[in-house]
Amino acid sequence: MPRVDVELPIAVAPEDAWPVVVDVLGYPDCMESVDSVEIVDQPDERHRTTAWSVRLKGSVLRWTETEVIDHAARRFDFEQLDGDLGAFVGHWAVTAAPGGGSTVALHVDFDIGIPLLADMLNPVAADALRESAAQMLAALEQRLLLRGAAR
Repeated sequence: MPRVDVELPIAVAPEDAWPVVVDVLGYPDCMESVDSVEIVDQPDERHRTTAWSVRLKGSVLRWTETEVIDHAARRFDFEQLDGDLGAFVGHWAVTAAPGGGSTVALHVDFDIGIPLLADMLNPVAADALRESAAQMLAALEQRLLLRGAAR
């Protein structure tokens, strides 16, 4: 399965960055490629199911994922339950950066789900996901910096 890893150092403390990263309902407000995120189920503070609609290189991808949130580790893992891709699993994480600030990371393993075209499409999809993830992280950074300036 192809893997996409994107990390962004930001000048915001991890304890301030984490609430924005885990607030997926706010993603459509600051991320151009995210059309919608809806919480489908949330039985407790650590578990939720979300439905996503995201534009990726002119296509709209929709999926439902299960998420396990670890507030202490500032990480949430996700896995597609159903949707447009054959597989989509990964995690978001916020860690302390050397010298202050944070590193916000998105790691994704995926399979487009079309075996005969996988060799051709997986690298294209990986590049598109990497580009989209970088834009998402940059948008989160802007949201965090604006939030800090408003204080």
